[in-house]
This record gives sequence, structure tokens and C-alpha cells, in this order.
Amino acid sequence: MRSGHRLERLRGHRLGRPFGWLWAAYGTSALGTWLAFGAFPLIAVHVLRCGPAQVAALSSVGAAVGAAVAVPLGPWVEFRRKRQVLIAMDLVRFAALLTIPAAFALGALTFVQLMLVSVVVAAADITFRAASGAYLKALLPAEDLLVANARFESTSWTTTIIGPPLGGVAIGLLGPLATVVADAVSYLLSALGLRAMGGAMGGHEPGPECRRTARLRAGDLLDGWRYLLTDVALRPLFFNTALFNGLVMATQPLLAVLMLGRLGFSPWQYGLAFAAPSIGGLIGSRLARPLVTRFGQHQVLVVTGALRALWPVGLAFLGPGTGGLVLVMGVEFGLIFCCGVFNPVCTTFRLERTATDRVTRTLTAWAVSTKAATALLTALWGVLGSLFGPRTAIGLAGVFLLATPLLLPRRAVGRVPEPAAAPNRA
Repeated sequence: MRSGHRLERLRGHRLGRPFGWLWAAYGTSALGTWLAFGAFPLIAVHVLRCGPAQVAALSSVGAAVGAAVAVPLGPWVEFRRKRQVLIAMDLVRFAALLTIPAAFALGALTFVQLMLVSVVVAAADITFRAASGAYLKALLPAEDLLVANARFESTSWTTTIIGPPLGGVAIGLLGPLATVVADAVSYLLSALGLRAMGGAMGGHEPGPECRRTARLRAGDLLDGWRYLLTDVALRPLFFNTALFNGLVMATQPLLAVLMLGRLGFSPWQYGLAFAAPSIGGLIGSRLARPLVTRFGQHQVLVVTGALRALWPVGLAFLGPGTGGLVLVMGVEFGLIFCCGVFNPVCTTFRLERTATDRVTRTLTAWAVSTKAATALLTALWGVLGSLFGPRTAIGLAGVFLLATPLLLPRRAVGRVPEPAAAPNRA
């Protein structure tokens, strides 16, 4: 028996072949996304000769409109088989991205097309994430969800570390269109991996609940928000996540202006300052399950949620030279390490607290709200940076972040009872 336990530890916690396919599909598409990181702005600037206003609109308006388009897709996806939706969203992103190099080859590429593709990809991303959460909850028993989410988080940070440098080399050698093609192919490979899950699972995906009405009602669009705002545990976590993510992302353009402009950091130093600390996310995600096993889910959620809010205010003290670079890397490492632990625990808690027949709508509402908050706060902090300077605006965001732990759940709660147990793994 002891040797059997030792062998199990060496092999790791096994989640079955279906999850292996899902994990591989996720890693492939995540790597493609990071390979193409920054490709759209580069195409807009160097190929289409767009100005700063158009480049800003490409990232902000495209994401905002894509989030709005995804709102009605949440209720629609809730009553569809999730694996089919995942494959469809991968194929949609594959086809949309391929139109860019095709149009360029024909001499017909325009800024409007770039904007439309960014909208389609943003909407498909939100829909894919919401459907994948529901699918994961149906695929695995509750006790395996944290292990699975920690592996996704670890993969996310790994691709964050290796993707942009490889993409930068590819862009330097072949141009930004090459990374767009690579991103498109990654979605095709992801779709093929998800398609292969059918044989691995033996077709055992549980069927969706039947709708009471055939048509999508206007009230259905708000179901996800109703669920979030009426749940005593999800409501504070929802507001905490939206505010925290929005404030952190709002400082990124200001940091770029401060570091690359006034402080005189080179582009490679700027990239290193944010790429190297991603190792902290990889380490944190590996520690998430052991920490929850030892201290409990609620304790880890609250402590790491509070600790991640302490770091960003340090960026207000950023200075030039090696000392400034070390400061940025240290702050980012601490922030990302805490996020690496917090994120999979938060994702698992959210799935456990959400009824199976509400997962897709709830996750869609969560993602749309988070993106909207990020867009709004980024615009607001851009104004503050113009009025008071980037350093003051960054410090102000750090001060506000110190208050976000007040929105974390204050007491432990149980899982939402389900009508049936999760299906056995293949």
C-alpha cells in the first residue's frame, strides 16, 4: 500500500484522459495568444499607418463591444452541450483571425476589419471561458476542481513567460502577420483536441437542462448578474475581483509611459520587468492545492486576496536605473505570486458556489463585468495620469487597491447542493 501511494505521488494527481485533452487544448490556444501578443497594434501602426487614437480604440473599443456581444450568448450557451460550444468558439476565432492575412495578401486589409475581428475574438473568448467553466464542473468531481484550475493557472503563467519572447522573435523575422497565423492555428489545434475528447469520454457529457421556453427572453440576459448579486459569498468576491483587476490593469499604460519615457528604460528592460516575475505565478499556482489542504479554502482565499493588494502601491516609488528595475520586478513578483495562489482557489470557489444550471450565465456576467470595469477604470486613470502625472495616478490606484480586501467574503460557506453527483471520469 505504501509503495502504491508513493507511485501515485510520483505520477501526480491524475484527472483522467478527457481532462488531459482539455488541458492540452487550453495550453495550445494560450500559447498562440501570447505568441501574437501586441500583433494587432503593430499591424495597425506599421501596416495600416494608424494613429494613436485608432490604436487605443482597437484595444479598448474592440474588447468592450466584444463583451457586449457576449452578453446574450451566455443564456444561449447554458442550454447547449458545452464541448460543442467550445469547439465552435475555437473555429470562430480560427476563421476570424485568418481573414487578416488573407485580406493583407489581397491588398484589402483595413482598420475596420481589424476592429471587427477584435470584437469577434473578444466575444468568442468570453463565451469559451464561460462554457469551459461549466464543462469542467460537469467533467470532474468537486474535489478535483482545485487541482484542475491550478494546472490551468500554471499553464497560463508558463505561456506568459515563453510566449511573448518567442512572438517577438517571430515578429522580428517574419512580421506581425506570422504570429496572427500562429494564433489562428493554435485555435484549430485546440478544436481538434476538444474533438478528440469525444472518443476519450465515450460521449458521456451530460445533456443540458431543457428550457421552459423556446425563445431567449430579455430577462434571461440578467440571470447571471441576479445570481451573483443575490449570493452572499459570490457578491463580495465579484466586486473585489472586478475592482482589483480593473485598478491593476488601469496602471499598465501609465507604467509604460513612466518607464519608457521619463525614467528612460529600454524596451527590453520594460519587457523583462514584467515577463520574469511571471515565474511567481507558476510557483504560486503549484502551491495553491497544498495550502488549501493545510489551511482551508476560505483562509487561503482571504489571506492571498489581501496580500495581493499590498504590492502595487510600491510602484509609486519607482526610480531610474538598476534599482528601479529591481523594484518593479520585486513588486510584480510578489503581486503575481499571490495572484497565482488566489486565482485557482477563487475559480474553484466560484464553481462550487454556482448551481450547475447557472454556471455559463454566471461566468459570462462575471467576465463581461470585469472587462467593462477594466475599460472604465483604464479610461479614468488615463485622465488622472494626464492631470496629475503617471506616478501620482499609479500611487492613487495603489491606495485604492489597499481597500479591496474589505470586499472579500468574511466567513466560510459551503458548496451549493447539486441534484446529482458529478459523472465518473473515463
